[in-house]
Amino acid sequence: MRRLPPLNAIRAFEAAARHLSFTKAANELCVTHGAVSRQVAALESHLGLALFHRSNHQIQLTEEGRALLSEVGPALDRIALSTYALTRKAGRVVLAVNAPPTFTMKWLIPRLSGFQRRHPEVELRLTTGIAAVETMALPELDAVIRRLSGPLPRFSCHEFLRTNLVAVCAPEILETAPIREARDLRHHTLLYASTHPHAWEQWFAAAGLETVAPGGTLMFEEMYFAHQAAVDGLGIALVPEPLAIDDLAAGRLAAPLGAPKVYDPSYFLIVSPHARHRDLLDDFLAWLQEQGIESDKLCEEVLGAVRSGAASTA
Repeated sequence: MRRLPPLNAIRAFEAAARHLSFTKAANELCVTHGAVSRQVAALESHLGLALFHRSNHQIQLTEEGRALLSEVGPALDRIALSTYALTRKAGRVVLAVNAPPTFTMKWLIPRLSGFQRRHPEVELRLTTGIAAVETMALPELDAVIRRLSGPLPRFSCHEFLRTNLVAVCAPEILETAPIREARDLRHHTLLYASTHPHAWEQWFAAAGLETVAPGGTLMFEEMYFAHQAAVDGLGIALVPEPLAIDDLAAGRLAAPLGAPKVYDPSYFLIVSPHARHRDLLDDFLAWLQEQGIESDKLCEEVLGAVRSGAASTA
């Protein structure tokens, strides 16, 4: 009988070794830093070997770690390719896509039923993450969605959704402390995401608004949490318009400072070199681009009047 190490620990080790970072490995695997650290420690205990040198919050592979990575990396790739081959033989059509969590929850999932009605035979497997595409294990994916300033070298990248940052909050918090201009933020809490720690300073500068010391700040791990905190009345968050537009249209959020044109990186569909269903990916991209156009129209419809009002008072 084969004496195999724990496979979850092998996955955690391979990701951490490839990135030389437990944090980046955790982002890729959609688990916590601590979970990766524990899995690696369990593997080292199982093997009776140190796989990493750890010092000053940095890690480096030991000689044994490098030897293990050279074997398990290709082995995991072969497993991924083999399972895809089996699903194709079974007649199943699987499209595996990785996308940022906030984008997935606030924009993609609410629109996804349209693509599923168009392709009822497709099983769309969605995972979330924010790891750089160049560092990801791509054999198990057909495509990745990321915000980019421009196409990546050596990848097939397709823009489908432009983003403009907008400051949003729950309408009810404006009843007791209205926001008519930037200086009114001294009475409010600004919500930050640790993935964009300087977003507010950059936004004030790009919007041509006076930088103001807020009444308080709250920092969240992901943009999704800051967005939800704004909906729940905890403060004011900076969110890409397309991700906030459904809540703005429904009146769950307001844009008290207007919607100045402060562009952020666009969303791109990045095709994996290992993608199996190119025709289906073309259909998925066409659908994403159609939804992007519709989202732009809704943003202009909902926020156009806000922009006009801000311009007339400027």
